[in-house]
Amino acid sequence: MKKVYYLSTCSTCRRIIREVEPDSEFVFQDIKNETISKAHLDGIYKLSGSYSSIFNKQARKYREMGLHSQELGEERMRQLILEEYTFLKRPIFIIDNQIFIGNSRKVVNELSTFMQIHKRHSVSPN
Repeated sequence: MKKVYYLSTCSTCRRIIREVEPDSEFVFQDIKNETISKAHLDGIYKLSGSYSSIFNKQARKYREMGLHSQELGEERMRQLILEEYTFLKRPIFIIDNQIFIGNSRKVVNELSTFMQIHKRHSVSPN
């Protein structure tokens, strides 16, 4: 499976997608227009190991709702992500059983390297 969870209105998401050049096998899900299902979120959780690793504390609503002053457990983070798309860290790239979460330079570099290696191995010789 090759999938990207992103926000089409996010210039950072668009820049990263352009930079890593995902092939036509990728399925793109704009989380604003197509909300994430419980099953998909739980699948992301299994790959990432925690809801805290995919929870976006930079979201405007994080401060507006006073969440920055609360202790959020894993189940509460899951609930918040399901209720409000902005709480899902983005972009999230899933390539088979590998997951790349967020927009840090380190993650984007790892994703780019993985994609280049993956492309080389998937090209069949003539």
